[in-house]
Amino acid sequence: MKVLALDSSGLTASAAVVEDDGINSSLLAEYTVNYKKTHSQTLLPMLDEIAGMIELDLNTLDAIAVAAGPGSFTGLRIGSATAKGLGLALDKPLVHIPTVDALAYNLYGTDRIICPLMDARRNQVYTGIYEFEGNRLKVLEPQMAVGIEEIAKKLCALGREVIFLGDGVPVYRHKLTEILMAGQKFSFAPGHVSRQRAGAVGMLALQYVREGRTETASAHRPDYLRLPQAERERAEREAESHG
Repeated sequence: MKVLALDSSGLTASAAVVEDDGINSSLLAEYTVNYKKTHSQTLLPMLDEIAGMIELDLNTLDAIAVAAGPGSFTGLRIGSATAKGLGLALDKPLVHIPTVDALAYNLYGTDRIICPLMDARRNQVYTGIYEFEGNRLKVLEPQMAVGIEEIAKKLCALGREVIFLGDGVPVYRHKLTEILMAGQKFSFAPGHVSRQRAGAVGMLALQYVREGRTETASAHRPDYLRLPQAERERAEREAESHG
């Protein structure tokens, strides 16, 4: 089984190809960029590059996985449109991977609680709470959009050591440290596993495909968790006008 994986949900753009022969799974190629370019400029050229490097015939793919949200509204639209276009053109199923779950999967094998933090702006983070049971990722709290104080309170209630990762860490590191210093053990993941990676999306997708958790390209929709800013502002204006 061979899966193409895409992640453009955050500041990082990433594309990867993973393979599973029934005994072993492997990462054949991964191209990840965390720099000052829009994903519309980078995602397809990255895919073309890795396809050329590993001599990939896209028709040999079994599925296309995409980090389906939450995340940047523009980034999610680009990733979903790319995955849908490929799925429709190649007649391949899509694998809908929750962004925060895939981010947590970067820390495969840790015995600590995993708490990804994506900066959602407006004093909120996209986050969730996870742990590994053997080789399976267990969701303790599904992905959500909440304030940093709320997720910190949930973690304190668990009373276990936590490791944080994601682009929300630099934004909220000082506040987290202030909240959790009183007895709560915590640490921050190193840079090479602290951002979105399509390799993690792909590896998690292999599990989803084995479980039959796929969808058609035409049915795929991103998970925004919150309304886009324009819609939120319109709702606020309407509420004020009716007030």
